[in-house]
Amino acid sequence: MIKVRSDEPEYAYLWDKETKEKNRYGKNIELTEEGDERRNKSLNINGDDGIGENPNRNKQHGFFLNADNCIGCHACEAACSEKNDNPAHIAFRSVGYVEGGTYPDYQRLNISMACNHCDDPVCLTGCPTRAYTKFTEYGAVLQDPDICFGCGYCTWVCPYNAPQLDPVKGEVSKCNMCVDRLEVGLKPSCVSACLGNALDFGVIENIPEKRDQAIAEIPGFPTTDITNPNIRFQQKKQNHREMTRTDSMPLKYHKDDSAGKYKAVVDEKMGHEKHWNLRKLLTSHESAHVIFTLFTQATVGAFLMLIIGPAIGLPGFSLLQDYAIHISLVATIFVLSTIGLFKLNMHLGKPHRFYRGFNNLRLSPVSREIAGVSMFYTGLLGYAFFALFDISMLNLVADMFAYLAIVSGPIGLYFMYKLYRIPARPFWNHLQTGTAFLGSTLSFGALIIAAVSFIFLPLSTLGGLIQTLAIIITAGLIIESMGHIIHARDMQAIENEGAASYYRQITQYGKSYLLRNGLLAFSLIVAGSIIYTGLSGVSGLVLAGLLALAMIVMAAFGRSLFFVLVIPTTMPGAFFWKNDGFVDHARETGLAEAQQVGVVYQRHHAFKVGELMQTIKENSIKDMFAHVLWIFGKK
Repeated sequence: MIKVRSDEPEYAYLWDKETKEKNRYGKNIELTEEGDERRNKSLNINGDDGIGENPNRNKQHGFFLNADNCIGCHACEAACSEKNDNPAHIAFRSVGYVEGGTYPDYQRLNISMACNHCDDPVCLTGCPTRAYTKFTEYGAVLQDPDICFGCGYCTWVCPYNAPQLDPVKGEVSKCNMCVDRLEVGLKPSCVSACLGNALDFGVIENIPEKRDQAIAEIPGFPTTDITNPNIRFQQKKQNHREMTRTDSMPLKYHKDDSAGKYKAVVDEKMGHEKHWNLRKLLTSHESAHVIFTLFTQATVGAFLMLIIGPAIGLPGFSLLQDYAIHISLVATIFVLSTIGLFKLNMHLGKPHRFYRGFNNLRLSPVSREIAGVSMFYTGLLGYAFFALFDISMLNLVADMFAYLAIVSGPIGLYFMYKLYRIPARPFWNHLQTGTAFLGSTLSFGALIIAAVSFIFLPLSTLGGLIQTLAIIITAGLIIESMGHIIHARDMQAIENEGAASYYRQITQYGKSYLLRNGLLAFSLIVAGSIIYTGLSGVSGLVLAGLLALAMIVMAAFGRSLFFVLVIPTTMPGAFFWKNDGFVDHARETGLAEAQQVGVVYQRHHAFKVGELMQTIKENSIKDMFAHVLWIFGKK
């Protein structure tokens, strides 16, 4: 337990005496019943087995911000970073602001935000490694960076940008509610450091002294529906009807008179000129996800067609039963699937800890996607090996592996879709994510089979097969096209971060967007003509080549747009701090070389074989089996 200074000021101590039973979401503030075995347990902070004597220890606590008092001094940020020994590019608490009006009637509203230790923490349910735990002590949501393998999914799902992914260490960390201070009766460091008496802390729904308001909405604060955050505000000064952000996000907040609340709307600060923006589009840090999703969808689709097509008698698919082409297709699918998995794994902050991705199978769609795709890969690998032998017993084993791949592949793709349906990212949280993924599975699965068939079979024998594949490609392209049309309509109709993402799509990436659409339309026309006329001679080969090229470029642009355009429901930043535009500028100009700028370059991390082997040596088969039982909730 930390030692309390003898001269600790009175305002630094927790003040709650009476508390309420329920919070505004209808949840119990008391997190355990009398006699619950979780009571009177040590948090083992830094190995200390002491237990705090706070009578409200098992009640949900939260932060309180009087936004009228916040002067934007950043003392809370400094105190937090000093206590947690954070580097300059990491901040668990950040102060951003929105502004409204014009001189002399100008207003700036500062917002200090850290983790809100939510009632329904999506970081906890989303994290594949189970690095997050919501404790009954103070209701704190704590995260263990040592368990984290740096996938960053928690940073995607959190509406408040609380988890911080460190590109240097390759792991996430976040606000820990200063539970070591709470255990001895002190408020968190950020609260004690606040100069304007804006920040406070206590049992949730309790209103601090000399305050008379506790609301959950403020201009720039995302909806509380996603996670039920434990933060309350006081903001009584009259705001302007429109409050704007000074960071690069094309968002502003407009007051809805009917609801009496501010809602996010598009701020057309970038004008309407269309740009390519190819460097940022095609070399973003999320390019690994572009490759993984496309390659996995294509290989699952191709394998399903390869195995199921001949079995159900699809026209022309009997040609694929020829040993040479069959093995060549399996090898091609295996190589592409391996490349996709390799790119995804090396995208992790700790790629040698990949096995932790299975830890949260009960809750996380990421864990379920990893499990499904891994089982597909296992089935594919087993089938690829045993199919080499013309022995009846081994052929039976090969069939068993094929069935495993056929079942697990679609399961993996389903959870790949589910993990992108994130409420905090409205641009992704749409059926278009599913239509894009399904379309790629069909069209590129068929394209793989067509490409290998062209190499190994005479063109004169391919008529029926190519027309069938062209039908599948056309179906995939139509599904994807319909998804894009509906998505564009819906994103223009809504007024939130999804609409802002669409605005970026037609301006900042407008020419790339038009190219994607044009190539999609061109691919549909060519695929349709192949269905109608078939392929013959050199002209047929040229047509097929153009189709393949158009589809590949279209997919590269389309999937890259999917990742770079998304705008999350994050808190507003400032002109420099927490401003994506300034981060890009600092990296492009070299400012990021200076530590005090608070920006570092994105990087990939080494696969540390030595650390992996050491872990294997330190754990017995029994330990590994116990870990598997733990994953499924067994002790």
